[in-house]
Amino acid sequence: MNLVIFGLTISSSWGNGHATLWRGLCNALAAQGHQITFFERDVSYYANHRDLFAPEGYRLSLYPDWKSVREEAEAAVHDSDAAIVTSYCPDAQSASDLIFSSPALKIFYDLDTAVTLEKLRSEGGVSYVPRQGLAKFDLVLSYVGGSALDNLRQVLQAKKTAPLYGSVDPEMYKPVPTSEQYESDLSYLGTYAGDRQHALQKLFLEPASRLPQRKFLLGGAQYPDDFPWNENVWFVRHVPPAEHPHFYCSSRITLNVTRGAMAEVGYCPSGRLFEAAACGTPIVSDWWKGLADFFEPGKELLVARSSEDVVEAVTRDKDELESISRAARERVLNEHTAEHRSRELVQLLEAA
Repeated sequence: MNLVIFGLTISSSWGNGHATLWRGLCNALAAQGHQITFFERDVSYYANHRDLFAPEGYRLSLYPDWKSVREEAEAAVHDSDAAIVTSYCPDAQSASDLIFSSPALKIFYDLDTAVTLEKLRSEGGVSYVPRQGLAKFDLVLSYVGGSALDNLRQVLQAKKTAPLYGSVDPEMYKPVPTSEQYESDLSYLGTYAGDRQHALQKLFLEPASRLPQRKFLLGGAQYPDDFPWNENVWFVRHVPPAEHPHFYCSSRITLNVTRGAMAEVGYCPSGRLFEAAACGTPIVSDWWKGLADFFEPGKELLVARSSEDVVEAVTRDKDELESISRAARERVLNEHTAEHRSRELVQLLEAA
């Protein structure tokens, strides 16, 4: 199958979760013999933090503006079996117009569904959604399941919807030796988001203040200068994907916190959840509807609804935590790898 993707970024993991997801999917698709071209607008804030330059197995087309790449994109789409436009693609409107006039299968993949729906409610429109909604796409994929799929049909007139959840590349995310740089009792890896701050305060910063002798480590981009740090909270401004396994494996336990809009909808497993599990790191996660469909609470991860729950998790017996992490890793390898998702994607495209 020949696939063309118009996305936010695959070349830089700085401040976004799209890049690592697409890298895993594209690598898995390429290994199965599919041809992929990924179109990405070359913007300064990703160019300055680029950690993928020449991917093997698929083609990356970096372009300065739509006008300069339109002819190339038109030829690629014309020769493709399916063309995918994603959420937050800066040229989503133009790319959508292009594929609507082509014979290719027309796909929209919203990796930020809950945020999209929230923006529609509060602002009345979203820059990456075509002006006429999603009715012209043959299939609309969503990173979030549950009621979000109904809303995509009802609010944006999507004709056919299906979830395509996050995944992990087990060749990249796996148990590795610990690193002194990342050693901690509780770690959290994630880009700053205002609608995640309340949960982060409750499940990370408050436990840090209650356990002053323990080391807490936060890694991620875009944290403001007025972030309420604690004395026992350490900070790494950006952890590149190649360092993620060392970050996780140096943690006694790691925290998963979901953005507010996503948690409200449910069925929203973050890529970080799968990555940490694949690395064999025990996880304590906030709760959202559908969580048990991905990991069994109490057996494959711990659930925290309060700061007390996190304190209890951090101070659990090491053998208990290792038993939980082994079960989570086994679940991920059996159900949530990039290869699993890539095959799901191909099946969905063939059915469409």
